[in-house]
Amino acid sequence: MNAAQPFAAPATIADYVAATPHKVPGYADLHRMAMLLLAEHAPAAADILVVGAGGGLELKAFAEAQPRWRFVGVDPSAGMLDLAGRVLGSLGARVDLRQGFIDTVQPGPFDGATCLLTLHFLQRQERLHTLREIHRRLKPGAPLVVAHHSIADGDDAVAWLARSAAFADRAGAGFARSRLAAAKMADGLPLLSDGEEGAVLREAGFSGVALFYAGFSFRGWVSRA
Repeated sequence: MNAAQPFAAPATIADYVAATPHKVPGYADLHRMAMLLLAEHAPAAADILVVGAGGGLELKAFAEAQPRWRFVGVDPSAGMLDLAGRVLGSLGARVDLRQGFIDTVQPGPFDGATCLLTLHFLQRQERLHTLREIHRRLKPGAPLVVAHHSIADGDDAVAWLARSAAFADRAGAGFARSRLAAAKMADGLPLLSDGEEGAVLREAGFSGVALFYAGFSFRGWVSRA
């Protein structure tokens, strides 16, 4: 799957800032938790890599919380990067936004990295490549924080995606419609189970993989390079 494709439509981009916090349980708290997990090991004046940075919402949260951090944000969608620039405003002075994939980012090394709401669009081999390239750009022991759609081992993917769809549905269309939407998502997203998530992170070179967040079908892990 082309990771830029879901965020190429002008209507999707225009609605992103208003809609996304209603789709992800604890969205603002997820950003704060990610920032704290990075800050636990990063220096006060850190260089942070943000993969899938389009929209700019996590960059804004990180930059506001950590006034001495500098960022490189990479995303394949030009429209989403334009939106990120607008969201960041004057905070953008500390952010280098780049269109493309992880391969286009300088070697670093970075003091930490995040990849939020992105990896569920990538097939396992694409995901492994992305994670390996992130690892290559991190200082030894630097943290990586990831969060995206994933399913606990042995669970029904459609059932959990339907719960997420119902959470996002502020019009109250009901579970029947949410389950239809979930079935389409399950067909279109190359989801991994908990065990597979940990395995691909370790295969990419990360250690200390730990779950820190779960909200219906959204789950998040922290690990170290």
